[in-house]
Amino acid sequence: MPEQNFILNLSCEDKPGIVAAITTELAANGCNITESNQFWDKQTDRFFMRIAFAAPAETTKEKLEHALTPAVERFQMKVGLSDAARKPRIIAMVSKFDHALLHLLYQIRVGWLNAEVVAIVSNHEDSQKTAEVEGIPYYHWPVTRENKADVEEKLLKLSFEKDADLVVLARYMQILSDNLSNRLFGRIINIHHSFLPSFKGAKPYHQAHERGVKLIGATAHYVTPDLDEGPIIEQETERVTHSMTADDLVATGRDVESRVLARAVKMHLENRVMLNGQKTVVFK
Repeated sequence: MPEQNFILNLSCEDKPGIVAAITTELAANGCNITESNQFWDKQTDRFFMRIAFAAPAETTKEKLEHALTPAVERFQMKVGLSDAARKPRIIAMVSKFDHALLHLLYQIRVGWLNAEVVAIVSNHEDSQKTAEVEGIPYYHWPVTRENKADVEEKLLKLSFEKDADLVVLARYMQILSDNLSNRLFGRIINIHHSFLPSFKGAKPYHQAHERGVKLIGATAHYVTPDLDEGPIIEQETERVTHSMTADDLVATGRDVESRVLARAVKMHLENRVMLNGQKTVVFK
């Protein structure tokens, strides 16, 4: 029989009966649960849950939201219900280094990432040919101190016009304003190199090579006004050795960055990431 697929995310104060209240309503509406994940954070006493389920073809999102309202109000839940059939829409932002962008586009092309890049925005022209090949609109918006606010307003307008679900900073080397970070909170992901000790500024991989690091990596996180300190979604590390050159570290770092960003984007778009204060709950 034809059916529709939905994903339900919820969080609330932990109490007995939460799961029963939700699953009872889903069953009463002829829904069949296909995947279920839950987590209780002991520190905050918050309960988090993600349920993927199939519903009869005639079931609408509005009907389900209405059916779940008593449980939502009873437990004062924060709830998100999404249609799993809708392909999420992405705006990708990039500067000169395009490795993370190319990896995202490849994973979409082979079907591992179910998404559509509806626009590529850059402060450089380097990726324009890539956009033309992929048939994606390209917006070249150089950024200066004088026009930065105007560029960010253009980005917000573009996000609205394109009905974008997510903005991905695929090595976009501009610091976003507090205003933009707040307005897009939870809907904008960045990829950042991860080192110990931390190396900031130009050529971080060369700085790491000079200090003889043995481990490099990358962190994908939500963007907040606190630079590179937003809630973490995904991380990965890779061992390096004294025999590797600075260029070897750069190549290794680009590979790790690309993989980590793609996984973070996939988990976000599949509604597997839930914000928990300054942290995240990630149901893999």
